[in-house]
Amino acid sequence: MRGRIACLALVLSAAAWPAAQLENVGSISFPTSASSEAQRYFLRGVAILHSFGWKQAIAEFKRAQQAEPDFALAYWGETLSYNHPLTAEQDAANPRAILARLGPDAAARLAKAPTPREKGFLQAVEALWATTGDWRARRVAYKDAMERLHTQFPDDDEVTTFYALALLSAARAENDSTFRPEMKAGALALGVFRKNPNHPGATHYIIHAFDDPVHAPLALEAAFAYAKIVPAVSHAVHMPTHIFIQHGMWHEVAHQNIRAFNIAKELWQTGDSPSDMAHSGDWGQYGFLQLGDYAGARERIRAFEEMAETTRNARATSGLALVRSRYIVETEEWAMGPVADGAAAHAVFANGLSAVGTGDLATAEAMLGRLAKQARLPADAAAGGGAHADHAAPAPTPAPPPAAAAGSDGNKATVIMHHELAARLLEAKGQTDRAIALLKEAVAIEESMRPPNGAADPIKPSHELLGEVLARAGRHGEAAAAFEACLERMPNRPRSLAGAAGAHAAAGRADRARAHWAALRTFWTGKPFPGMPAS
Repeated sequence: MRGRIACLALVLSAAAWPAAQLENVGSISFPTSASSEAQRYFLRGVAILHSFGWKQAIAEFKRAQQAEPDFALAYWGETLSYNHPLTAEQDAANPRAILARLGPDAAARLAKAPTPREKGFLQAVEALWATTGDWRARRVAYKDAMERLHTQFPDDDEVTTFYALALLSAARAENDSTFRPEMKAGALALGVFRKNPNHPGATHYIIHAFDDPVHAPLALEAAFAYAKIVPAVSHAVHMPTHIFIQHGMWHEVAHQNIRAFNIAKELWQTGDSPSDMAHSGDWGQYGFLQLGDYAGARERIRAFEEMAETTRNARATSGLALVRSRYIVETEEWAMGPVADGAAAHAVFANGLSAVGTGDLATAEAMLGRLAKQARLPADAAAGGGAHADHAAPAPTPAPPPAAAAGSDGNKATVIMHHELAARLLEAKGQTDRAIALLKEAVAIEESMRPPNGAADPIKPSHELLGEVLARAGRHGEAAAAFEACLERMPNRPRSLAGAAGAHAAAGRADRARAHWAALRTFWTGKPFPGMPAS
């Protein structure tokens, strides 16, 4: 019998990779029929795969294949390393080519998997990479195959964790918004976590399963664990901030993502996607902005500028546009500039808000028209019919699309930004009631979207802007309610904390105002907000 390895605490190093990249990736138990040499590489690959370290995992699985060319699970693992399971399929060709290297057809490949468990894993990826059916249907078929395997091996931690991930993947493929798959996946992963708190898959998938404002507290323990056990993989270092951001832990969000960015930067080579750098850089900048550390946020912009110049990759250039736009909106350091044709909606929005903030309503109207086109709204969906509408009798506000009819979450975010800019134009023209009505429509659309699970998207939360407009209109009780609604969705957002404190104070609720100011002072390092007490 060839060597079986029941459990290995994976402390990794390999000459082909910088040593810092593979110091530690967690602890897993995955016995197979492989030789001891192939098994060693295989375990490294699986542990890294659990943390979505695609490039690193591929290298380990290929080493396992070289050590034992007929080791079926080495090919199984590599097929799972070319696509993010929680986003749309990017590459089916490579996984199918890998299976073809193992054998000419499914029967030949299955014959190389000597145990029922190994056959089950292989059958699952045969369904995932079948040549029939679109990617959504194949992900559901993969989930069904993993469910059957889990029924057969309910106590196997690797079967359980990969089944949990399959549930999350199928839920995204089916646009399931019930949260039932996430709860089931989270429960499965929690069971493994209780047995092995250093399991990279269990900790990772708990975070993905509970990545929303309501369920995030269930993942906080796993997030703290994951932050320590997989320092070799950028995505693993970043992932705990999905839960930290749900708790408003801005220092952790900022600095954990700098670590993740630096790991990804060290690993990057010419021709690679900079997605791990871009993702952690984006979230890290958001953390610095919420701390009031605007110098740190500007440093993240400079890091994006360097990344865009070095990689010449669209992911980097689009990320650069995002962090520049977010900086303007979050700091309210209004700055207008040329906006290229085809610019992202957030860039148009930031320019439009800057135009309102500096009194250039004609430019704001032009930006509003561009947002209307991007959001596929009617041509008259603007702030009252043009730059001089404030000189005429108020026109009826164009009916915004119902929340359910606004399309995908991406398009809904664009619709919301359109309504927010339109509302700011209306407010600037003295039509505050119409502005508030439009913002309430934006709030309804935002509440129809998937709950927040990262940096604010749209980049200005509609509840927060509604609170600000209500406060300026002297409707302090309503303003406080809007700010509190924003804080329920995005805890510890400083502008909402400050807005709520001011609104409660103006409404005569001094105790609540003091509580919000006290919460803000625990992390805010920037210039004091208006009305913010010194201590």
